[in-house]
Amino acid sequence: MAGRQLKKDILALLNHDEFEKSLETVCLMPARQAVNPLFSFLYHKDELIKWRAVTAMGAVVASLAHDDLESARVVMRRLIWNLNDESGGIGWGSPEAMGEIMVRHGGLAREYAGILLSYINEAGNYLEYEMLQRGVLWGLGRLAHGRSELVGDAGDYIAPFLQSKDSHLRGLAAWVAGAISSEAIKPLLANLIDDEARISIFINMRIVERTVGQLAAGALSRTVP
Repeated sequence: MAGRQLKKDILALLNHDEFEKSLETVCLMPARQAVNPLFSFLYHKDELIKWRAVTAMGAVVASLAHDDLESARVVMRRLIWNLNDESGGIGWGSPEAMGEIMVRHGGLAREYAGILLSYINEAGNYLEYEMLQRGVLWGLGRLAHGRSELVGDAGDYIAPFLQSKDSHLRGLAAWVAGAISSEAIKPLLANLIDDEARISIFINMRIVERTVGQLAAGALSRTVP
């Protein structure tokens, strides 16, 4: 299938009302061919298309890893490269895709979870740009809610985000906190209970709106609001 036609076909599937069914169709495509169009959709101007591309990237690369682990590693390294200053790009969607891939494939998660975590570690590969920090927190939250044992140190690094001036960072950090065990951040979560700032967050394949307070309360009760 020609690259241009494949890109159109995948876009139509990402835009389909019954996305869960269309996701199955994307996963039946040759993985190596599907990956490139999905990369381009990670920074699509339509938020729903972007998030569905993240979901599809996770499913496709996890499937690829079962058959050809090294090819899946190549995709992970490409996502990591996109977040490198030397890449010349910004890396939109890359940390989110990393989190989605890893929650779907344990082997890749064990190899790369530490790298994703390093992006919010000031002694690691800390990303300064707040929009990318949002992506990293979402990726960590996605991974933590599925494989919390791999991000046990996250509590040490999300505390500053729970006190951020950016409501999205506060809310996303609270969502991450709901999947990890950290006594140290509970007082910070408690301080956010009355925070009425609203954010959009992609949960269970839907974009939903929540207040920071709702996310903090969910974290304290260990439920997903």
